Amino acid sequence: MKKLFTYMESPIGPLSIVRNERGICAVQFSILGEGEEIGFEPSDSLLVEAVRQLEEYFQESRMSFDLPVDIKGTDFQQSVWETLRHIPIGETRSYSEIAEQIGNKKAVRAVGQANKANPVPIIIPCHRVIGKNQSLTGYAGKEIDKKRELLKIEGVLSRINGQ
Repeated sequence: MKKLFTYMESPIGPLSIVRNERGICAVQFSILGEGEEIGFEPSDSLLVEAVRQLEEYFQESRMSFDLPVDIKGTDFQQSVWETLRHIPIGETRSYSEIAEQIGNKKAVRAVGQANKANPVPIIIPCHRVIGKNQSLTGYAGKEIDKKRELLKIEGVLSRINGQ
């Protein structure tokens, strides 16, 4: 099975959702084009469900995602991403707290890099990781505005350092 994708409009701009035979493998902040290895398929049942859950999230009626994901990464990245999945909506953690949770207090920068490499943002909530001083640092490269909007949707932004 080649990868399939669909896209949706959201409060943070267009999102493309990609699946493979095992689950959702990417959420991208842009509209993808078809190619040899990926095809547009908006009626695929898993993609329809992913769009439905994301829409519910943006409407503030979904607290967590129940989607199969199939993401590739190093063992370290996988441990960070698994830890992120357990940050409840409406809460944040610092990069150093995540590093401590995975048992490597000195890996703060590596946690940041794993966050940046997260292939399924929003579903795995890397936007809930903020600086130790509660600053909105790094999100999907330079997409701080998206992080700010996601935290606003979750009702967290007003509690973060003067945001």
